[in-house]
Amino acid sequence: MSRPADRCPGVFSAHPAADGHLARIRLPGGLISPTQLQALVVVADEFGDAHLELTSRGNLQLRGISDLDGAAELIADAGLIPTPSHERVRNLQLSALTGRRGGLLDARPILDGLDVGLRADAGLAHLPARFLFGVDDGRGDIVGEAPDAGLLAIDRDILEVVVGGVPTGRVTTVVEAAQTLLAVAHAFLVDRTDEWRIEDLAGHPAISGLLESLALAPPHQLPFPPAEPLVGWLDQDDGLVALGAVVAHGRMSSRIAEFLAAIERDIYFTPRKEIVIVDLSEGMADTVLRVLAPMGLIFDANSPWTRVSACAGSPGCDKSRADVRGDLELLLSAPDVELTTREHWVGCERGCGSPHGGHTRVEATDDGYVRQQI
Repeated sequence: MSRPADRCPGVFSAHPAADGHLARIRLPGGLISPTQLQALVVVADEFGDAHLELTSRGNLQLRGISDLDGAAELIADAGLIPTPSHERVRNLQLSALTGRRGGLLDARPILDGLDVGLRADAGLAHLPARFLFGVDDGRGDIVGEAPDAGLLAIDRDILEVVVGGVPTGRVTTVVEAAQTLLAVAHAFLVDRTDEWRIEDLAGHPAISGLLESLALAPPHQLPFPPAEPLVGWLDQDDGLVALGAVVAHGRMSSRIAEFLAAIERDIYFTPRKEIVIVDLSEGMADTVLRVLAPMGLIFDANSPWTRVSACAGSPGCDKSRADVRGDLELLLSAPDVELTTREHWVGCERGCGSPHGGHTRVEATDDGYVRQQI
């Protein structure tokens, strides 16, 4: 049986939008090095619209690309596509401050092993580009993103297996963690027909077969509070400092990105479109605040921009019924505006970029905006 085309964009399979091609760069764990970030600055300036956009999976994307081959070459040369055959399936989320602040264990080695194992497995190159892996160090931030194949630390050496966004009761060890997730992915490939995500199998006989093949118990939902905003001054356990910020619409200019790269520290992008700069001395952190806040980075956890997001809208997307970003900015410019819950503004029913979890969708229609609880 034929399956619908998987149109989720990558670097070698860019999406043709109204404002030019869109290329999405997968960043396992949301991590990017200063050198890699500087390379994307060059790509954005030479071939794109001079901006870098954060996605709701902790990745980056570039819009308005005029030369796909030139852009892809520079991105690959930066080491951002180590295995071209698996480029779009490296959807790997990680607790951003794991090993540095809080959490039950340092989950970075698990994610590294998962990435290596995934790229070495030819069969898993056939995963849908929407299939999501996640490693949560116990704080609940990544499980809250509903990974298809995930792990939730319950001790410093033990993790619970998460399938389709919910824990199963089956545990694994740190040593076996990566292989456990790869086994879940393989089982999904065997059981799927045209489903993109494990949650699409809910109520389908295939989900029972998948769980039985892995000796997993039926998933059980656990209540996780909303993830702690990683915005502002964040003291690390080792005495260093991390700084978390957001930017309007999750869209930063190449100039801001170039200044971030110049800090010469690793940066993590989170599914909540936060920018987390790690391993700073207090003096460096103070300088970063003084330089980048006036340029547009928002280090205030109480800013409404920590709770709102939007799709591209018009004119960048020809399917949009409104300039949703412009309308959202107009709303936030009002002196008495107060947002207490998460909102995502969209220009059509597709709801691109929607966050996982509860939020208010504000959708443009021919008769104005309609609000809906998701």
